This record gives sequence, structure tokens and C-alpha cells, in this order.
Amino acid sequence: MGSKHFPRQRRALMLAGLGAAAAATAATSVRIWPWTGAKPYPEGDPLPVDLSALPEGQLLTLSWQDKPVWVLRRSAADLATLPQHEGELTDAQSKESVQPAACCNAHRALKPEIFVAVGLCTHQGCTPYLNPGKGFICPCHGSRYDLAGRVFDEGPAPANLLIPAYRFASAQQLIIGELA
Repeated sequence: MGSKHFPRQRRALMLAGLGAAAAATAATSVRIWPWTGAKPYPEGDPLPVDLSALPEGQLLTLSWQDKPVWVLRRSAADLATLPQHEGELTDAQSKESVQPAACCNAHRALKPEIFVAVGLCTHQGCTPYLNPGKGFICPCHGSRYDLAGRVFDEGPAPANLLIPAYRFASAQQLIIGELA
């Protein structure tokens, strides 16, 4: 190997290293912003949602900002389960969670019976599924959330589910992406 090749190889290696560092930094900032509070809850183009045909226990999954957003009509029995396991939750009072201020309550909602959340696990962005009457389970790594989107301690997810900005336009219509 001649001396002419050394600077070119060294430059290529340095550029590859810098590129990898930049990619890692970008990935890390995208990964952590919802849980650090550096950015507020997501807002965006309004998405109207008709609730008139949504029965109790039914989960409606919508696409908003290229993410799944859930709307769940909780029953009285669902709401009664929420205080039963607060000692097992990472952030039971939602003090470290990302949600509009009006949703920082025991139900994490504007109206107790209507739960709205971004349907992505806070561990690695997988899509959990609804275990009716019990909560949400991420099939990839086993993180569990209650019916208010609060994460249980035993799984790898670090934070509660994200609650987007939303408001009620009427008793049977909510608007995702706008504050009340």
C-alpha cells in the first residue's frame, strides 16, 4: 500500500465515522424528545373524529401525522380498574408524561370515558394491542400500559403513552390536533 492511499482511506474513514455519529445523534434526539419534555405534546393538522357510533370497550385506530392514534370509549368498569394498580406504575400521577395540561389527571383524558393516545410504545415505537378490560400490551418486548396509557414498572418502556392535543367540538365529536 503506497503513501498516496493513506490520506484517502483516512478521509473516508473519518467521513464514515462522522456520518455514523450524526445519524446516531439524530436518532437519539428523535427517540427521546417525547419523554424529556423538550417538545410539547403533538399538535398538527386537525382531524375530526365522530364518536356517535363508538360503543363502550371499542378502540378506534386512526392515522394522524403518520402515527396511529387511538380513541377508546371506556366503560365504568374500565374506569374502576385505574386506581387498583397505581403502586405498580412508573408514573401513576402522570407528572413526567407528555400530555396536554388538561389531561394530567387520573384518567389522562378531557372526559373520563374517552381516552385518546398516540398508539406507539414508548420503548421502541412498536404498536401495542388492546387487552379488553385490562390495558395495552406491546407484543415486541412486553411493556404493559393500563387503560389510561400509564406504563407498568416491569417492562422496558420508560414512559406513559403520549397524549396528543385534542378537544371536543361537541358531545359526539372530538378534534385531534387542537387544544380545548
